[in-house]
Amino acid sequence: MEGSTSTYITIGLIMLGLMFTTIPVFMSLFFTAVIGFVVFQDYPIIMLAQALFRSMDNFALVVVLFFILCGNIMTTGKIVDKLIRVANAFVGWMPGGLGMAGVVACALFGAISGSTVATVVAIGGFMIPALLENGYDESYTVGVMTASPILGIVIPPSISMILYSMITNDSLEALFMTGFVPGIMIVIAFCIYSYYIAKKKNFKLLPKPPAKEILAAFKDGFWALMLPVLIFGGIFSGAFTANEAAVVACMYAFFVEIFIHKSMGLKEVYKVTVSSAVTSASLLIIVAGATCFGKYLTLEQIPSIITEAVIQHIQSPWVFLLIVNILLLIVGTFMDIISATLILTPIFIPMLHQFGINSIHFGLLMTINLGIGYITPPLGVSLFITGAMVKRDIIYVTKAILPFLLIQIAILAILTYIPDISLFLPKLFYGIK
Repeated sequence: MEGSTSTYITIGLIMLGLMFTTIPVFMSLFFTAVIGFVVFQDYPIIMLAQALFRSMDNFALVVVLFFILCGNIMTTGKIVDKLIRVANAFVGWMPGGLGMAGVVACALFGAISGSTVATVVAIGGFMIPALLENGYDESYTVGVMTASPILGIVIPPSISMILYSMITNDSLEALFMTGFVPGIMIVIAFCIYSYYIAKKKNFKLLPKPPAKEILAAFKDGFWALMLPVLIFGGIFSGAFTANEAAVVACMYAFFVEIFIHKSMGLKEVYKVTVSSAVTSASLLIIVAGATCFGKYLTLEQIPSIITEAVIQHIQSPWVFLLIVNILLLIVGTFMDIISATLILTPIFIPMLHQFGINSIHFGLLMTINLGIGYITPPLGVSLFITGAMVKRDIIYVTKAILPFLLIQIAILAILTYIPDISLFLPKLFYGIK
């Protein structure tokens, strides 16, 4: 057993060493799996090849690929601009209202794209200059537009939730349902903070638009607003599955941008399709690398070993969830959410049954935990994207997001220990216990 333990430690150090030498995560995971197969065990290498190809031959991944395409259509066309205009018309005139509009726009965009990075680029690229031009404090502007895009993976459709349900076989629709209330909580908390900071720092107040202008913004953004309605209405009414919803959303977005907004031609359609294909291929490579490493862990029965060790030393579900939250927050600082979800989910699932924790509730907690990793150094992707937009270093951006990071962690703690908040809708519509 001591030899096995030393082997596991060595494998872990190899993986971390590869990551810290800036080798991409998917290659680090794949190379670690190969070393584990060839050097430390005598498993047939063909098993690794089979796991690699089987991981990509999964129908559940179709929904991820089409939501990526849908998000790219939105950012290429005018749907994002329309959503921002609607949000701004409804809340932009309040104290801190332009910041609130940015938060709401992130929620609306996230309800279609399912991606935090896409939300940072699409909404942040528009809202950060607008906030600065209207006299908003740079630190607040950077903080709110770096932290709010977490709504892209909390509010469904969420790419990480899709991958989680693929592993656990939980109902994807029920898992999606868990994200609505937490997403609204984050929006409200960020808006309250925006109001407070605007009053404290006396940010510029925009004039309240007349009802006629609000109505005009709503009419102009009607087709954009109908996109999330189409997705959620179709999924939760049973009109079509989540996979079908992604395809329908893409066709709808193309139709709106080409024939109604007239913002895309055949040239733009070609470009957005190719760029989406490249992004999708990158995702499949990450899935393949993580699956290969997961295959090694499974053959070594590491999930079972960890489960037994945890159960021996921890009896309380509260303590278990606290430790897991801390662990996931740390993991999120150096590993992307897709790789972390694919690797850690099979390890945690056996423990959930032992502690009586609902796997759908845990899926939400895992998503939020790893989503917070987008704004935590040293490898928080959102920090670098926003920093490049405002030409600031990661230290400045990290300080700017601290109030919003604390809000997110506080909401995470509430959701962790009051599971009925996130499970209310799944229980109501799907009878989840």
